[in-house]
Amino acid sequence: MNLFQKIKFQKNCNKRRTMITNYIKLAIMKKLFSIFLITLFAFAGAQESKETANRFFYELTFKPKKDSAKLEKVIMSLDIVKDRSIYRDFTAIGQDSILKVQFEAMKKAGVLKDLSKSFKMPKFSEKIVKTYPDMKIQYIERIASGFSPMNIGYNETLKLDWKISNEKAKIGAYNAQKATTEFAGKKWTAWFSSELPFQDGPYKFSGLPGLIVKIEDEDKNYSWVLQGNKKVPNWEELTYMEKLSNVGLKVTEMPREKFEKTFNDFKKDPFATARPMMTQEIMSKTIPGMDGTIGDMMKKQEKMYKDFYNANNNPIEPPYQKLKVGKVEKEN
Repeated sequence: MNLFQKIKFQKNCNKRRTMITNYIKLAIMKKLFSIFLITLFAFAGAQESKETANRFFYELTFKPKKDSAKLEKVIMSLDIVKDRSIYRDFTAIGQDSILKVQFEAMKKAGVLKDLSKSFKMPKFSEKIVKTYPDMKIQYIERIASGFSPMNIGYNETLKLDWKISNEKAKIGAYNAQKATTEFAGKKWTAWFSSELPFQDGPYKFSGLPGLIVKIEDEDKNYSWVLQGNKKVPNWEELTYMEKLSNVGLKVTEMPREKFEKTFNDFKKDPFATARPMMTQEIMSKTIPGMDGTIGDMMKKQEKMYKDFYNANNNPIEPPYQKLKVGKVEKEN
């Protein structure tokens, strides 16, 4: 091989190396973006369909910190279709059309953009599906396995012991009746309306002869009040942005004890399974259209995760244990 051939060979090697590096950067960016979506959007469920849903909007007033009287508010949605209901934070759903426009523009321009500057973060990440008519509950969270997001969940059949009172009141636009129960070690007061013929309600609550239009615990740590409802034609369980995350519809089911351990491990170190795959060379690479390196982005994502999960240390339910909350049948 003469000098000219050696120079040409070296240039070709450099070119191939650059192409490979760019490919790796884009592949990693795609994976990181998928993980980024984990905490931003409500989560996928049992199957994809197009039908009309009854969507109910609840204003949730809650106390995120045990040692503080500060209250926060967020809109939660309960979508009811023929065979199930889906409860989740409405924040991401409400921004989906705006994010779709921005993401499509980003794809057309061929330049990546930090979408975290374009939306408001939700307050809650869980999704709760109740199947009809048995009201079996599936509680779902999203974690990451390496660079791939995945849904994990546990099943339970919760039979609350409701005591219905003769007391009645007007809650918003609806005539409602009072009922009380115990759940998660707390006493709860609910108001339900037979004018809305759904034996359902926010979070895991159900089993009254009418939709729950208001419910709160006696210390008012959590209080849901129905604010409105509408029909959603051509309803789809997945949002546009959820589809982009490529997590699919599968939920990895596990006993609740294992679920809580798996999810707690993820919250402590969201990148535990991805970090071993990241070499120093990859971490130092810059991404077109983004500020900083891949390593900088991972640090930013890690902070976002920790801020998100540490924002609430006053959960609705304590860690799983045998509480006298009615009869709970565990499903493996």
